[in-house]
Amino acid sequence: MSLGEQFDNLIINTDNYKHCHYPLYPPGTEYISSYIESRGGTYPVTMFVGLQAFIRDYLMRPVTLEDVDAAEYLMREQGMHFNRQNWLGVINDHGGYLPVEIEAVPEGTVLPTRNVLVQLVNTDPKYYWATSFFETALLRAVWYPTSVGTISWLSKQVIRTALERTSDNEHLVRFMLHDYGARGVSSQQSAALGGMAHLVNFNQSDTTPGILAAKRWYNAVAPSNSGPNSEHAGFTAWGRDHEVEAIRNMLETHRDHGVVLVLTDTYDHENCVKNILGGELKEMVQKFPGFVGARPDSGDVVQVTADTTEWLMDSFGYETNSKGFKLLPPFIRVVQGDGLTATSLRDVYIELERRGLAADNAVCGMGGGLLQHVNRDTMNFGQKANAVCVNGEWRNISKTPTGADFKVSKAGRLALIKENGEYKTVPRDSVAPEQNLLQPVFRNGKLLKKWDFSELIAASEEPVPQKWYESWIAPMLETTPAVEPVAT
Repeated sequence: MSLGEQFDNLIINTDNYKHCHYPLYPPGTEYISSYIESRGGTYPVTMFVGLQAFIRDYLMRPVTLEDVDAAEYLMREQGMHFNRQNWLGVINDHGGYLPVEIEAVPEGTVLPTRNVLVQLVNTDPKYYWATSFFETALLRAVWYPTSVGTISWLSKQVIRTALERTSDNEHLVRFMLHDYGARGVSSQQSAALGGMAHLVNFNQSDTTPGILAAKRWYNAVAPSNSGPNSEHAGFTAWGRDHEVEAIRNMLETHRDHGVVLVLTDTYDHENCVKNILGGELKEMVQKFPGFVGARPDSGDVVQVTADTTEWLMDSFGYETNSKGFKLLPPFIRVVQGDGLTATSLRDVYIELERRGLAADNAVCGMGGGLLQHVNRDTMNFGQKANAVCVNGEWRNISKTPTGADFKVSKAGRLALIKENGEYKTVPRDSVAPEQNLLQPVFRNGKLLKKWDFSELIAASEEPVPQKWYESWIAPMLETTPAVEPVAT
C-alpha cells in the first residue's frame, strides 16, 4: 500500500519517546556528536550503502508548519510531550532543514565490522537535540541496505571463489546472482533499498523498485539485466498432459530474446529435464539462439542443482575446461532460485566442485534470503552518542553496559583511517584531517557530496584482503573435488 505524504513528515518518522528527550541533557549542552557502526554479528565485513537515498528523500525536504501541526496533534493525542517551539525554531532559523552535519565513509566501501560508518553533529547549539532526534529513521536507512549489500557482496566472493577454482569464465561473476526478492520483502520501500544495494554487486535483478531506486538516488544507468522467465500458472494452465507443448510455446515465443528460463518442476522435475528438455525438445534446445535455463523450484537446493547439471550432461554432453571441471554446452544451464540463502548458495557451489562440475554450470537467484532474512541485530547496528559539548567544553562519552560487551560504545569524536591496507577507527584529533576517510555529505539541508552509482560499484570492487572474509569462504577452501583438477 502507499503510505501517503504524512509518512514523509520527519517529525513523526521516529519513536514517540524521542520528543521527550531534549530536556534530559545537562544544562548548557550545546553540541551532541553520535556515530553509526556495525558492532559485529553474522558477517565479518560491511559494504556501506544507502545513506544518500535517505538524505535526498527526507533531509532535503524542509519541515513545514503543517508538519509541526500534524506532529503536535499526534503526540499530544498519545499523551506524549511535544515542544512546538523547537520545531518552529527549525523553520524560522533554518528554513525547516535540520541543523546537522553528517559525514560518512564513501558509499560502496567494504570494511571490517566495528568501524565507524557515519558520524553526525548539530551545527547550531540551540538545536543540540537534533542529532539524536532522527536516529530511528537514520539508523534504519543505514542498517538495512548495508546489511543486504553485505550479504550480496559476500555472495559475490563465494561465486568469485567458485569460479576461480573451477571455471575459465571468472569474468561472469556480476551475472551469476539474480535478485528475485520483490515478493519476499515486507514493503516496496524494502524492495527498493535492498534491491538497489544488490545492484552494487551484480547486474541481475527482477526487483523493479531496486532498479528505480538506483536510478533515482544514484543516477544509475542501465543497472540491471533480466530475461523471460516462467511461472507455474502459465505452465499448469496447459494441463499436465501438455507440459511439452507449454515449454515448446515458451521456447518459440521468446526465441528472439536469446534466453528463456524454463520451470522444470511443475510436475516431475527429473522427467522434465531428462525426457522433455533432454528428449522430445532436445533439438529445439540445442538450436535455441542463446541459452535455455532449466529451473528447478523445489527439492533440496544443493542436491537438485548438481543432479540437474549431471542429468543435462547425460543428454547434451559436456566439455572439460582448463581446470579439469565439466561444463555444459553454452546453450543450456541450470538456474537455481528456490529459497536460497547466503549459506545455501555457498553449499551449492561446494557440491558442484565436489562432483567435478564447473561453477558456471549454474546461475543462481536469491529472494527473501537476500532482501528479507535480516534485521538490525544481524550485524548489531547501533547509533550512539560519543561526545557532548557543555558550556564550551567537549567531553568524551560512551556506554559500558555489563553483560553485553559488544554494546560498549566508542568514546570521543572519531575518524576512519587506512594504514597498511587496514581500516582503523581512531580519535578524530589524533590524525590530520586529510587522513580522515569520513567525508562530509550533508550540512543544514544541503547535499555536499553526490555519489554516482558507478562510484559505488568501483568502491565495492576494490580488492580487499581475503582474511577479512576468509571465515565466510573457508568451507569452500576445504572442498575436495571428485576429480583431480588441472593445475593452473
